[in-house]
Amino acid sequence: MGQAKAARSMTRAGGQSDGSGARPPLRPYVVLLVAILLPGVGQVLNNTPPRGLMFIFFMMALGWVTMHLAPPDASFVGRYAGGFFIYAISIMDAYRWARYRWAFFHRAEATAKQGSE
Repeated sequence: MGQAKAARSMTRAGGQSDGSGARPPLRPYVVLLVAILLPGVGQVLNNTPPRGLMFIFFMMALGWVTMHLAPPDASFVGRYAGGFFIYAISIMDAYRWARYRWAFFHRAEATAKQGSE
């Protein structure tokens, strides 16, 4: 129940000026591509900027922790493994929420069209 309400509020990104209803969310693959290239921005595109900031903070924090805990001869990925782990989670999270918002929007749109016929 709570997720549906959150998705509804996120999907209502604001009506267009011509009165045609809510703007559709971005396609999930676009959000995925942006999330891969720019960490945290996928969440911003999903209308959850605090979540994006949280991912960036924990990415940097865990990267810093693993940098200080890793042995000196560890590889680059090994030294910053905590940051890379959070980065991977943020990519999956942005794509999952984008798919959920996309399906929720189009399901509601189809239901509204059926109700008006």
